Amino acid sequence: MSSPFSTLDANLAVALDALLTEQSVTRAAARLHTSPAAMSRTLARLRRVLQDPLLVRAGQAMVPTPRAEALRDEAAAVVRRLAALLTPSGEIDPGTLRRTFTVQASDLVGAALAPGLLELARREAPGVSLRVSAEEQEGGPGLRDGRIDLEIGAIDHVDPETRVEDLVTLRMTAGVRAGHPLADGTLTPAGLAAAEHVAVSRRGRFTGPLDVALAGHGLGRRVGTVLPGHLAAMALAAAGDVVCLVPAALQDEPPTPLSDAAHAMGLRLLDIPLPLPPVKIGMAWHPRHTADGAHQWLRGAVRRVLRPATASRVPAPR
Repeated sequence: MSSPFSTLDANLAVALDALLTEQSVTRAAARLHTSPAAMSRTLARLRRVLQDPLLVRAGQAMVPTPRAEALRDEAAAVVRRLAALLTPSGEIDPGTLRRTFTVQASDLVGAALAPGLLELARREAPGVSLRVSAEEQEGGPGLRDGRIDLEIGAIDHVDPETRVEDLVTLRMTAGVRAGHPLADGTLTPAGLAAAEHVAVSRRGRFTGPLDVALAGHGLGRRVGTVLPGHLAAMALAAAGDVVCLVPAALQDEPPTPLSDAAHAMGLRLLDIPLPLPPVKIGMAWHPRHTADGAHQWLRGAVRRVLRPATASRVPAPR
């Protein structure tokens, strides 16, 4: 048996509203930017569907039947609901949001983001809550399956459809406590290699780009410990004579909140005299969220926190 919706045509509701409002085929046609002949055919179709004449002649005018009178307000309401349904959402009022966002980030990125995001939420979107999820061991399907709203960090394992936006480019510095032997004087490759290091790797790796750069000078370093997160590595460096790598702003660039935790722990950040590759921090999201006003607010807030000097003057992809 056919569904009652199999021949549903929303245009008929729009035409019915125009005809019952104008009570004239000519005026209804003008209202809908069509011809009187086309509107006359639509009226004939409405009469067949509703099994009622709807509009009948009364001298030079047309008057509605009782059925048409009964349908007038309902037809107008249906058209208003259709218009609301099919109109772009436009700008949202962050103050009306009631939403919990899940952001996947490393411990360092989460610590750098959380204070600024929470402050923005308090001022602009008090109904927004933030859940920071630890990075997955491998690039998981969290964005695709909806468990994660936004991934922030070094984006290198996304699905093909994922949207990615670069946020900030950083350089690596050597973080040491104030009393560390390297803290005074100019850091050299040999001095850096001679120190004990703590490495950060979710996969437990002892080597990285710094080892490649040192090897170019015939040097190697000793990594005594590998930790899964930057904050633990910084805490270890703050408590003893080990070196950890800390991301910092590029030379002549504004400070980045990604260094705030190191400064709070009292670490000195030393320029590394080796050509290390820059670190790009970006954010990734599934395209289902691109046009969502609430998600647009979240992405804008992340930009303002991580690149406060440029977020207000550089247009960013939405």
